[in-house]
Amino acid sequence: MSITHFKNTANLKLEESNPVAVPLGTPVAVASTTGVERDDGVETGVWECTPGRWRRQIVAQEFCHFIQGRCTFTPDDGETLHIEAGDALMLPANSLGIWDIQETVRKTYVLIF
Repeated sequence: MSITHFKNTANLKLEESNPVAVPLGTPVAVASTTGVERDDGVETGVWECTPGRWRRQIVAQEFCHFIQGRCTFTPDDGETLHIEAGDALMLPANSLGIWDIQETVRKTYVLIF
């Protein structure tokens, strides 16, 4: 197994950009990412998203550390989390809810399928 190394994550050029899958109103947020998927069910990378609201659809467990920006996440079964640069989250599998990005966010992430 090889080591994955993302250098200077705050300024790393991201490879893919697409509108979020389930936007809720305008502006429609655009997410950009650079990541590596391993054959053992783990994906890791750097992700960035512009302001907007959308529904989280990822069913994998996720650990993420926010490098830049400000947002909230409201899980379907819980209270709103206020997130800013420097915060980290561990989202259990099937954590569905609403993301609301107020200021473009950038995070590193690990998805465990």
